[in-house]
Amino acid sequence: MRTTVDLNDQLLREAKKRAASEGKPLRVLIEEALRAMLQTSPEGGPEYRLEWRTERGRLQTGVRLDDRQSLFDLMEGRG
Repeated sequence: MRTTVDLNDQLLREAKKRAASEGKPLRVLIEEALRAMLQTSPEGGPEYRLEWRTERGRLQTGVRLDDRQSLFDLMEGRG
């Protein structure tokens, strides 16, 4: 696909030099850089992976899951 992008002059010169030194077209260099950037998380770190672990348990005496306020009171030691 063809598109137009405005780039900083100095950045474009550096990219052209790098592409020439690696013996590849500028288009390929830009595609590789864009793909690498898109594979990382927005923060620049590795993608977060949730480690889900289940536990067996039982409902404690006095806990009513249908009464949110009494559940909060019990959790905070007021019940």
